[in-house]
Amino acid sequence: MKTAAAEAEQGETSADEAKQAKDKEAYAYYVLAILTFVYMFNFIDRQIIAILSPAIKEDLGLSDSVLGLLKGLAFAVLYTTLGIPIAWAADRWNRVTIMTIAATVWSAFTALSGLAANALQLTLARVGVGIGEAGGSPPAHSLISDYFPKHKRASALAIYSLGIPLGQMFAFLAGGWVLQQYGWRNAFFIVGLPGVLLAILMKLTVKEPQRGAQDKEVAAKAPTRFKDGFKQLTAIPTFWGVVAATTFASFTGYGIGLWVVDFYRRTYELSYPQITVPLGILNGVVYGVGTFAGGWLTDYFGKRDKGAYAWVPAIGMLLTIPTGAASVWAPTPFWAFFWSAPFLIGLGLYLGPSFSVVQTLAPVNLRAFATAFYFLILNFIALGLGPLWVGAASDIFAGDFGLVTGLRIALSTLGVTSLLAAIAFYWTSRRLPADWAKATGSDA
Repeated sequence: MKTAAAEAEQGETSADEAKQAKDKEAYAYYVLAILTFVYMFNFIDRQIIAILSPAIKEDLGLSDSVLGLLKGLAFAVLYTTLGIPIAWAADRWNRVTIMTIAATVWSAFTALSGLAANALQLTLARVGVGIGEAGGSPPAHSLISDYFPKHKRASALAIYSLGIPLGQMFAFLAGGWVLQQYGWRNAFFIVGLPGVLLAILMKLTVKEPQRGAQDKEVAAKAPTRFKDGFKQLTAIPTFWGVVAATTFASFTGYGIGLWVVDFYRRTYELSYPQITVPLGILNGVVYGVGTFAGGWLTDYFGKRDKGAYAWVPAIGMLLTIPTGAASVWAPTPFWAFFWSAPFLIGLGLYLGPSFSVVQTLAPVNLRAFATAFYFLILNFIALGLGPLWVGAASDIFAGDFGLVTGLRIALSTLGVTSLLAAIAFYWTSRRLPADWAKATGSDA
């Protein structure tokens, strides 16, 4: 029999272990908060050009096609390609240090964009932003996967993905106000420089965790050679399903998101505050709700059916088709904003689940690379070509239908990519349970 002293000692040990577990979980959420704020500034610096676009067009005399290039391809080329070697380094070296350097670079180049005197100089600045942002999400996804177990990963990555709507909200609200008061050049300065301070805070307070800490059994079986891990990742059918689905979904998102200010300005002749305030609220609140709901719903339904990590996003993308068309062809700005709400909810549902699937399917020692490889395809096509497609199509249709209707038709074509995304997500949902079980060594 245990003595009273032994029982008391055991009780104290259990209490200490419970406190340590609680403190560890609290710190994990602190790290998640810091990473989310960094991602928020990532998207502020990425989105700000869309808000300033009409003023830049007027000041520098640019066509929609050139604006589409600046918003998408100029940023995406090095953002996507440099993500691969940076992620390779992040799978081997200190991820927090890599993210600190990356955030400093992209923030500095955002500020430098305000000095551009012509399209070429602005293009070079956007390329610099892309170089910095290449070191953002792949290390962050890998860090989150080492702080949160797989049954909480979609929710954690959905919270991280809130950096997108929060970044867009801040960009719309602050960018629109600064543009109205101080001009587009000062807007670049004001939104760029704070990111440097956040990068320093991250480096000082975020610890580098043990790799595979939440997946010890899987980590022990992970391929030791990069070549073997890459072969294992690319042999998984549903990895390619998620890549295809999110590429189509992001094509819709970037195509709309990077032309939305031009749309409201051109179609309804609204002032910048009349555009940016409601768009800021819609993106920060409604898109945020959709993004969080995507992670929560898939973690909830995913306990019984891993296919939920794909069929929930499929439903969301189907919702974007009628609501997106209703918003683009609305007779008044009120109805355009009204229909944007369900569109943004549907669009937000895929972010957390998709990121979670990639991190779960990937070998532990290739998680940052898996995100970078995934982003290479996704962002080159969606971010690089989506805004360019809308701009070029707008120029083409404007010849016959005028500037307003031309842009409306161009935006309407994005319903096709939403439909393709829904089909790809549904295909993935049918095959995901088997691939999930194989990747994790269980069906849980």
